[in-house]
Amino acid sequence: MPNACLSVRLGAVKSWPEPQLPRLTSTGKVPTVFDTSTRSPRRLRGSEQTARLYVCGITPYDATHLGHAATYVAFDLLNRIWRDAGLEVVYAQNTTDVDDPLLERADATGVDWRELASSQIQLFREDMEALRVIPPASFIGVVESVDEIAAGVRDLVDKGAAYTLDNGDVYYRVSTQITPPFGTVSHDDRETMAALSAERGGDPETPGKENPIDPLLWRAEREGEPSWDGGALGRGRPGWHVECTVIADKYLGFPVDVQGGGNDLIFPHHEMSAAHASAWRDTPMAKTYMHTGMVGLDGEKMSKSKGNLVLVSQLRERGVDPMAIRTVILSNHYRSDWSFTEEQLSIAEARLKAWTHAAKCESECRQGLREHIIGLLREALTDDLDSPRALGILDEWAEHYADSEPSETAALSGDRVADAVDALLGIRLLD
Repeated sequence: MPNACLSVRLGAVKSWPEPQLPRLTSTGKVPTVFDTSTRSPRRLRGSEQTARLYVCGITPYDATHLGHAATYVAFDLLNRIWRDAGLEVVYAQNTTDVDDPLLERADATGVDWRELASSQIQLFREDMEALRVIPPASFIGVVESVDEIAAGVRDLVDKGAAYTLDNGDVYYRVSTQITPPFGTVSHDDRETMAALSAERGGDPETPGKENPIDPLLWRAEREGEPSWDGGALGRGRPGWHVECTVIADKYLGFPVDVQGGGNDLIFPHHEMSAAHASAWRDTPMAKTYMHTGMVGLDGEKMSKSKGNLVLVSQLRERGVDPMAIRTVILSNHYRSDWSFTEEQLSIAEARLKAWTHAAKCESECRQGLREHIIGLLREALTDDLDSPRALGILDEWAEHYADSEPSETAALSGDRVADAVDALLGIRLLD
């Protein structure tokens, strides 16, 4: 069981090694993506040749499953396309290294919650490195950010945007007048919000709250739970949504160009984080909200309760090439809900084999044709990150070399298609 009322300071969370990316001699364009908030396409130009990206990280109480991987590969794709357009990408990601699910899992397994978090964060790093995901410049744990989060909560209290219950818990007032208005991210009605809040970590039945969907900002200390000094808030620990608000503000500043995550985070997490930002800093949290679809297994929703998680680490232990895992993910559009099957994996492995063969025959390909293929890849990927279309272009490219013999690697003028596949899609075909 977690130590009672323990004031803890874990070491700073560290990112994983960055993959070496080929440098293409030509430059692409900035992407257009679907913005959840405006429900319309938005061109992501960044500002002053810089793009700021914040993606919500894992709660490290279990291994990385394919749904997690699909989200981080999707935003890795965005990162790569921005870079290809010549933008500097400033990327921050949190990890929720203290939270109810983590504490409950630690209690159930008899493992110290800090050890559990540390082990699962390390496994996540290994999975991301294997999948060639470009790491965030700032990979930040909640525990190392508690002081800043507590200060942010105190500011919200001082502004009248938060209130304290008799037991010391602090809640945000969703009735706070903000610009843009509360509900702008999700567009959900209050009935839907209440239902989703109950399903996704909220506590609409808690007595004393002004509004059932008011989210927790600071949980007062409880016996058997870790806690920190919150100053005027008393001892306790942060609520979920405000953690991302404060971390994004500290490491990126508002508004970020893109706030991203799975579509199960639209409400309450991203709606509440955005509300906290507007009430706290009088500015929107993000210019654009991007969300990825959910991943199932053999037609069923993937969940811990059903025991049907497909873990990236288990696939790797089976000897599955991480590039095949990445190919499976990219064969589905990032906004689509989809289901993993072993057949998809077999198809991905066959595609990789064909593309690799084509890459070894690339000296036969005229520079003009290579440039045309790379242009088609860029056209697909700047159009709402249309990776399935991009992979189809690679299939057509590979068909031209199906009966060719691999040639000795020769110096080629211009860019190689294989280099573009690595730089843009993150799929490495040649060592």
